[in-house]
Amino acid sequence: MKKTLVVFAHPYLEHSNSNAELINFYVRHQHFTLRDLYEEYPNFHIAAFRERKRIRNYERFIFQFPLIWFGTPPLLKLWIDEVFDRDWLKEGEYNPLEGKEVYILVTTGGKERSFSKEGTYKFTVEELISGLIVSLNVFKVNIKNIKIVYEANKLSKKEIIAHKKQFVELLNQ
Repeated sequence: MKKTLVVFAHPYLEHSNSNAELINFYVRHQHFTLRDLYEEYPNFHIAAFRERKRIRNYERFIFQFPLIWFGTPPLLKLWIDEVFDRDWLKEGEYNPLEGKEVYILVTTGGKERSFSKEGTYKFTVEELISGLIVSLNVFKVNIKNIKIVYEANKLSKKEIIAHKKQFVELLNQ
């Protein structure tokens, strides 16, 4: 299995059974390194140099977060702003993200039908997180899958486990 860095950002994890269950999977498997940004950077002071050094050691990345006010959590946005080094885009510079596999796992309290052109919000989840997607594409990563868990706060334990199983199957393809 590929050495995987999980960049996890949830400002209210204590209120999220879905995310807690999903991250328990990473903790139990040696190929995954879980980085809880809100745990590690409670004061929002990112150690960008250390993070840039760290990401070079991974073959695959998972970005897992809840949709917060129709976008990525603020600390995840800050992490991307500070860690993704524009020098990697210069010709001749080593881009440690190029060609790496990326999976994005988003949880939301809203219904799937609400996140459509005809729905309540008039935008899809992919459109709402487009800043992350564009940033990853600029650095030439291979976005393998974007999994969205709708109504995550209403799921039963059995439904959460089913989502976790589906996600694990995606990772094993």
